[in-house]
Amino acid sequence: MIEDSKIEFKSKLTDELEKEVVAFLNTKGGIIYIGRDEKQAYPLANIDEIQLKIKDKLKHNISPNILGLFDVVVEEFNNQKIIKIIIANGSEKPYYIKKRGMSEKGCFIRVGSSSEPMNVRMIEDIFSSRVRNSLKNFISPRQDLTFNQLKIYYESKNLFLNDNFLQNLELLTEDGKYNYIAYLMADNNNVSIKVAKYLGDDRIDLIENNEYGFCSIIKATKAVLDKLDVENTTFAKITYERRIEKNIWDKVALREAVINAIIHNNWTSEVPPKFEIFDDRLEITSSGGLPFGMSEEEFFAGLSTPKSRELMRIFRDLEMVEQLGSGLPRILKIYDKSSFVFFPHFLRLVFKKSGSIGGQIGGQIGGQIGGQIYLSDRQKDILDLIKNNPKITRKKISELLGINESVVSKHLNKLKELGILTRIGSTRGHWEIKW
Repeated sequence: MIEDSKIEFKSKLTDELEKEVVAFLNTKGGIIYIGRDEKQAYPLANIDEIQLKIKDKLKHNISPNILGLFDVVVEEFNNQKIIKIIIANGSEKPYYIKKRGMSEKGCFIRVGSSSEPMNVRMIEDIFSSRVRNSLKNFISPRQDLTFNQLKIYYESKNLFLNDNFLQNLELLTEDGKYNYIAYLMADNNNVSIKVAKYLGDDRIDLIENNEYGFCSIIKATKAVLDKLDVENTTFAKITYERRIEKNIWDKVALREAVINAIIHNNWTSEVPPKFEIFDDRLEITSSGGLPFGMSEEEFFAGLSTPKSRELMRIFRDLEMVEQLGSGLPRILKIYDKSSFVFFPHFLRLVFKKSGSIGGQIGGQIGGQIGGQIYLSDRQKDILDLIKNNPKITRKKISELLGINESVVSKHLNKLKELGILTRIGSTRGHWEIKW
């Protein structure tokens, strides 16, 4: 590892930090290591205190606000704890050191392994582009918005939105109107995400078309994840020694792909991402190709470029996103680069279906030991609850698993279709597991 256009080493925290961060934000993102260089580590005293100081400096000394565009984590190098600052390619350029203003003394870009000042013409051109394209500056199509769903999701993480949450989450334009981020987070909107299912490997025979939306994009995201969890069948082969399980699509990669498609979607185009299930694959298509000036090689290097840091910040607050830039590496751990298809204005991710363990997809459910059993994790959780309480209600299952009652009904219907579960009696009846 050497110092270059994406990596900066510092033996200790210095007053130059904001300058380096601004340069990465205005270029293509990057990583700053505090406490090491190419070969050796330098001891850092009070590392927790240094982390807090870094977060405070970046939060208060750089403009526009960069919450959601950086992560500060602790790593080990040569048996010493060091600090790693991950910086995204910002979408509200030009970024600048607040006390120096949007000037040649405050704006920097990364050139090779150094941070150079931007000239006035470059600053003006980039600022004009930002004002036109920033999602934060788009006025919401509606101004009668409410945010009860968003408040509930924050409270579920022991976070509480106070009276200033509209300003804190940057849901307002400069003149105090709801912006498009607010529209996406509102209880009611006209944004809908489609999950379509086809018979065969083309788009001729549509057999299912679900729309999740007209509500907070957080709620819609969770609904899409639940739907794909239902579809993400578990293949299990039972032998006398052990049970071997495998999903159609890797669960971690699938979750990352869904959330990436929604966070990184170019919402200024007002085209939501779509999810399409075929017999042999899942296709996830989001609006917006590669960020301007970024090559495929740089994209696969994992330097995250959220189209909206405001969206990224909310998803991170709700723990739906972990470390910045970690989604793509998780996907590439399972699926190779050929799974990504780049178009001028769209990005498509193709997950091929995994075959069943020891046989073809479509084998019989149950039967002799070694036969095929297709169950999602949610379905197995539901069966466990029923096993412990055969009289359990749909509502109670919904409460215990933290999912919508309608989703529970879909899982129960699937289990009944498979012949694994049957209902004896009606309201006062009970469930009976056949398998």
